[in-house]
Amino acid sequence: MIRYFASHTTAGNLLMIAFIVAGLFAWPMLQRETFPRIEPRRVEVRVAYPGARPEDIEEAICQRIEDAVDGVTNVFEISCDATEGLGRAVIEMREGENFDRFTADVKTEIEAVDDFPEESETPTIRQLGRTDFVASIAVTGPTKKPDLKAYAEALKEKLLRWGGIPKVDVIGFSDHQIRVELRDAALRQFGLSVADIAGAIERQSLDLPAGSLLATNRQILVRYADERKTVDAFRDLVVVSAASGGQIRLGDIATITDRFELDEEKITFNGKPAAILDVTKTENEDTLDVIDAVNAFLERERKIVPPGVSLVVTNDASSIVRDRLALLVSNGGQGLLLVFVTLWLFFGARYSFWVAMGLPVSFLGAIAVMSMVGYSINMLTMAGLLIVIGLLMDDAIVIAENVATQRGQGKSPEDAAVDGARQVLPSVFASFATTTCIFGSLAFLEGDIGAVLRVVPVVMLLVLIVSLVEAFWILPNHLMHVLAHDGAEQGRIQSKVDDAIGWIRDRVVAPLATLAVEWRYLTLGCAVGLLLLTVAIVAGGFLKFAAFPELDGNVLEARILLAQGTPLAKTEKVVARVGAALGRVNERMAKDQPGGQDLVRNVAVAYNENVDAYESGSHVATVTVDILDSETRTVRIDDVIAAWRTEIGEIADVIFIKFTEPAAGPGGLAIEIRFDGLDFRGLKRASLDLQNWLNRYVGVINVTDDLRAGKPEVRVRLKDGAS
Repeated sequence: MIRYFASHTTAGNLLMIAFIVAGLFAWPMLQRETFPRIEPRRVEVRVAYPGARPEDIEEAICQRIEDAVDGVTNVFEISCDATEGLGRAVIEMREGENFDRFTADVKTEIEAVDDFPEESETPTIRQLGRTDFVASIAVTGPTKKPDLKAYAEALKEKLLRWGGIPKVDVIGFSDHQIRVELRDAALRQFGLSVADIAGAIERQSLDLPAGSLLATNRQILVRYADERKTVDAFRDLVVVSAASGGQIRLGDIATITDRFELDEEKITFNGKPAAILDVTKTENEDTLDVIDAVNAFLERERKIVPPGVSLVVTNDASSIVRDRLALLVSNGGQGLLLVFVTLWLFFGARYSFWVAMGLPVSFLGAIAVMSMVGYSINMLTMAGLLIVIGLLMDDAIVIAENVATQRGQGKSPEDAAVDGARQVLPSVFASFATTTCIFGSLAFLEGDIGAVLRVVPVVMLLVLIVSLVEAFWILPNHLMHVLAHDGAEQGRIQSKVDDAIGWIRDRVVAPLATLAVEWRYLTLGCAVGLLLLTVAIVAGGFLKFAAFPELDGNVLEARILLAQGTPLAKTEKVVARVGAALGRVNERMAKDQPGGQDLVRNVAVAYNENVDAYESGSHVATVTVDILDSETRTVRIDDVIAAWRTEIGEIADVIFIKFTEPAAGPGGLAIEIRFDGLDFRGLKRASLDLQNWLNRYVGVINVTDDLRAGKPEVRVRLKDGAS
């Protein structure tokens, strides 16, 4: 086959063109995202039980869910979090099973449970891991929360109609309500009770079908349409009427307000009340296409927004993908240029051009195969492409050098190309087999880490396979034509480089090799010493270990947790102190940034939210900060976090403040230890003992647990005979 492709005038070119065209067509179809798609394996079951203690949730909700799911096949693990008013269970499926069937089985078993408390709400069941976060849009301007929510909902509808934006969620608001606060004196004056008022509202605020009328030539539907939806409509509702015609309206005896249920469910953005629109995508959408659609929509919308309204993209997860993709293109271009220049020093321009062409041809051929097998362009596939750049060029250089050597021995261009490729075929294939054995083992890892990491060896092997085809079937034909056209004579620069390499070989390398052989025991001792030094670096902790590489992103968070029952005003004071410390860090670091620009771009505060606390309420908050792009700023995000933590210092009554980047990828916590037992007090003591022990180690931060005291509770019991 090597001789056939080398001697055939068009076969090699047609194969090369096929790789290039297929890759160019496949490139736009490859989806771009942060991490490879992990097959979903988790189902979430949520049961709300308003007002219930965590102990009640554990007994009445979690235990019933666990008993019901015990009968489902292929369950790998069940975990249930019992918090005030809510039970949340996550059921994980064994790897490799049918997820839709598993979800249906879980749904059937949960819906069959008939002994949940009567006060609990209907369980909600959903699959986890079906969507990926893209970015958020912060909306500021309207000062009244109902107006802000209405504007955000209208903006959401526009975004979904724009196209290319699959899913948008409005966050920062609790349940919308019309609150009626009755005046006690008015109730006593008219002899009314709260139940009377509730009944009057229920009877009059209705929207119900009332039958139909059959006319001569048509049928008319009749509907009672008097549902009250505004404050003014409720004020006008009649609660008492006399036979003489006198009426008492709801507005006469009550204060009626349009508001939201929870005061702590709110978000501020750069100090202003805000609504956040979270944009997510499914596995069928491209991350960069989605964010481009969002930016295009906002560019148009900003031209027509009311005065004072601001629309800002924040928490942009797509920036990492764009930056790393630019890095891949930049590194690939630099590698191609360096390969060409290096080869030109030895072989000449035309010869070097065809050797260097192996890089783009192999990449494009591999991209075509990636598209066919359903891979995407993400952090891990890009890592595989970057690693393989050096490996694939080695094969082409070895073949090209041997072909040039064969030509220098007086063989014809065709014989030199064929014999040169054949001679190194076993060595090149052995190198490929070695790489396959080393990196191929990653393809057999299990779990979420395995699902992410296995794309690296697969992508590398795809590129290497295409490069072997290019090196043995396409490259010899081109080298043969170059040798036939340019002859065997070297240029002046190539001759000088050859002379320099020969001098280094004869004057430096050969004497050192001779000494190494003569002093063989010293050589062996040095090799063993280096091996021991390498092992010592790992064993001594100088070479750090991380389950998953950390990405220097553009977003960081401070997750705040205070004791349950802490009022919102106290949480706001803690948030203000955290924000002030961030401002001082920004002032100190801004002068070192390009152009003296601010390091901190945006600050969003979400109250009633802390993903590490597994709780909600007025005692938790999350501060999310957008900083300069990693390609622009002069400091690492870890340095910013360290300075921020130091600037805040110790704050009284705060259980913990965790500084981190938003979760990306399947790495999870660095260390997670689970305690199992029936005595909660004993579990808490064991947890505190372990935390104190871990905190003695330098560099250990953010140590906490998820077993904490609930809100203070006053228990009332009647005296004997009082009933």
